[in-house]
Amino acid sequence: MKPLWLVVRAVALLTLAAGPARAAGPPLAESALRATLVQALLATGPAQQERLAELADSGSRVVREVLTAWTRDEVYLYEGANGAKVPVLLEDQQDAAGKARALRVADGQVLTDAQGHALRFGAADLTSVETDMRLRRTIQQALDELALADPDPNARQSAVLKLGNSGREKYVPLLAGRLKKEPNAAVRKSLDEAVALLQLGDTNTTVQIGATAALARYRAIGALDNLQRLANAKATAAPVAQAARAAIRSIQEHITWVHFFGTVFRGLSLGSVLLVVALGLAITFGLMGVINMAHGEMIGVGAYTCYVVQNLFGAGFAFSITLPFSFAGRPLSFGLHLPGLNATGWWYQSYFLLAIPLSFLTAALAGWAVERTVVRFLYRRPLESLLATWGVSLFMQQAFRMVFGANNVQVN
Repeated sequence: MKPLWLVVRAVALLTLAAGPARAAGPPLAESALRATLVQALLATGPAQQERLAELADSGSRVVREVLTAWTRDEVYLYEGANGAKVPVLLEDQQDAAGKARALRVADGQVLTDAQGHALRFGAADLTSVETDMRLRRTIQQALDELALADPDPNARQSAVLKLGNSGREKYVPLLAGRLKKEPNAAVRKSLDEAVALLQLGDTNTTVQIGATAALARYRAIGALDNLQRLANAKATAAPVAQAARAAIRSIQEHITWVHFFGTVFRGLSLGSVLLVVALGLAITFGLMGVINMAHGEMIGVGAYTCYVVQNLFGAGFAFSITLPFSFAGRPLSFGLHLPGLNATGWWYQSYFLLAIPLSFLTAALAGWAVERTVVRFLYRRPLESLLATWGVSLFMQQAFRMVFGANNVQVN
């Protein structure tokens, strides 16, 4: 065991020693992207278009922020002592004079004078990087491509839906090109649907018929309105209208089955909850002669446990409570912050495997606490148990409101 411990300790020391070296500067990829950003901001004509095209597929958050600021005329040029122009962004936080620190686009660092003091400017003190209509269109196209290359699959899917619903056929090559690079199956499906949705407006009847067939195959509920407009338009060719109506029938049939099985599932779900509640009340009253008015709150304990576990798998869980009392002129308050795992993908989706058994456990512990402190003294006394457990239910409800808020919380 001792040699193994020595090896683990050595690895840990090496990891700690390597940490500051990695944190000394931005990653090489980000440095290269920032350098290309500066070139795009300072260049003109075709060179500027080429730099923007290079940035479009990066998926970088920094690039997206700078390009968005550029479209709002919020990227400025600072002229240094040697006459060199330095692209900068102004921070949101301003001083009393309405001036803010400037951040260099090249490295994200604060712009300073020769003595190392941070320089502050107002928007009127600097010249914004100029744009025209053509350049704005190019920047917007780069932003659209950036959204399609976002590291988060959910963000990519949202971008695909936005472009697919735009009705602009110019996005077809962009989405088709992204389809070849997309690794996520769900996003690929959305890309196929978006391309087919845009192709409904094509002038080629063969392309339109192929698009309607694709939308019918994917049961694209969101395309139903577009298909109905296409089928009812007078200018639509007869074969296209016929294919559109067939796609509409297929999608509507799919919606019917979805509603049927959804209704069955919701009925079974609600019925099972009511059955469990009824059995719990019947058992406690039949065996112990206790009417438990806090029975619903016990279910709430399990539900809120599931919600907390979901948050712990995500960004974390925190709450703060201020009591209606004060001590030495200060209100009494306390809180708790539990850091999250920041899980994504299947790892985040599997949180319920832990949440379900924990919900049973916490509800059981809450029930045991109520039995030990209140119910054990009230066996075979229905009226007294009703009043006592009603008070327990009010206490638990107020505790839920203070910790989780008065509004319902969502368990996905």
